[in-house]
Amino acid sequence: MEGTPRSPLAAHAASPEELRDRIEAERRGRPFLVLRELDPEHPRQRIVDLAADVTRLSVGRAAQNDVDLQWDTEVSRLHAELECIGGEWTVSDDGLSRNGTYVNGTRISGRVRLRDGDVVRVGRTQIAFKRPDTEDSLPTQVAGGAQAALGELSPLQRRVLAALARPYKHDEFAVPATNNQIADELHLSVDAVKSHLRTLFGRFGIEHLPQNQKRSRLVAEALQAGLVSVRDL
Repeated sequence: MEGTPRSPLAAHAASPEELRDRIEAERRGRPFLVLRELDPEHPRQRIVDLAADVTRLSVGRAAQNDVDLQWDTEVSRLHAELECIGGEWTVSDDGLSRNGTYVNGTRISGRVRLRDGDVVRVGRTQIAFKRPDTEDSLPTQVAGGAQAALGELSPLQRRVLAALARPYKHDEFAVPATNNQIADELHLSVDAVKSHLRTLFGRFGIEHLPQNQKRSRLVAEALQAGLVSVRDL
């Protein structure tokens, strides 16, 4: 659909602050939703925790919905429902909406079970479902450079990425590890760490960013692409 925004989990979609919010949500260990509000005055990420005592949520444009998408005129007043059945989250439309509900690009009919990383589209809004620490959890699938990098990185480059992101394990407001910290952890020279990072910046197409932004962006890209998970930190 023309004008449909990219997935809220896509590469380059999150700021470092928004990434920290996602990491904190994963740490809580409960399923959650990630979406990006399309309101031009408030184009921000929203995270909806699916607490243990919540078993059903309505999705729609009316303010009374649990997940209200008032800014999206292509969403029906009551568009879809999310329901937890037997510990598994599902999405259903059942003819509630005018424009349909899609999971990973396929229009659904009836009820569909959601798996980690699935993206539900209602109107022009895309809602990612995340379920940390499950056996069927899949790394977030993103298109382009990050996916290409996923199959090309060496084991050592993956370890450099994990070491770079390590400070986020205990502090969502952390900054990426320094070259010296990475070198000490991996028993490498600082020059070797710098060389690996330059290669990674190029793989992810972020070598043009200001120096003070590259490292946090690389952490964001690695986590979003599934190259590093919270459990690796």
